[in-house]
Amino acid sequence: MNCAGKTIFSFLMLVAPSVVFGDSCASPQVKPSIYTTTEASSSTDTVFIVQFSLTCKGGPSDLTLYADVNGKTVAVTRNDDNVKFPFQVSFSDENKNLPSGTYEVKFYDEDGFANLRKAQRSGESSSSVKSLFSIEVNHPGVWKGPFVSSELVATLVALLVFFSAYTARNSLQSS
Repeated sequence: MNCAGKTIFSFLMLVAPSVVFGDSCASPQVKPSIYTTTEASSSTDTVFIVQFSLTCKGGPSDLTLYADVNGKTVAVTRNDDNVKFPFQVSFSDENKNLPSGTYEVKFYDEDGFANLRKAQRSGESSSSVKSLFSIEVNHPGVWKGPFVSSELVATLVALLVFFSAYTARNSLQSS
C-alpha cells in the first residue's frame, strides 16, 4: 500500500466510527424540572411533564432522544438551546392507571431506542437495554376533593336552620 493509500485508510478509520455511530452522549449531566397533575377535580388524566437540560462530554450538537415510562415510549421534543430547559417530554394516562409513587423515566439515544424496540418486538425484557440516563418522577397522587362536598354541607345547614325555626315557631304558637 502506498503512502496516499495509508493516509486515506487512516482517515477513514478515524472518521467512519463517527459517521456510523452518529452523535452520542458521554457522561450525561441532567438538570430536571418536573410537573405532575395533583388535582382530579379539574382533570380525568394524570400528566407528567419532564423538562430538562442536558450537557454531554464532547457536547453533541444534534442529539435525538426518546423516553420510556411504564412501557410507553415517546420522542423527546427539543426547544431552542437558549432556554433553561431545552428538552421536554410528557406522558398522560387515566388517574387510576398512574397512582401515587415514584416513576422512572428512562431516556435513550437513537441506538438505545433501536435496541429497546428490538427487545420489545422479540418479547425480551426492556430492562436488559441500557438507557442513556433516567429521571425519577415522584408523583404524590391526585387529590379527589373533600369527602363531603360544600354544597351538601350548605344544604344540611339550611335544613337544620329551617327545622329549628319551624320547631321554635310551633312551640311559640302552641303556648
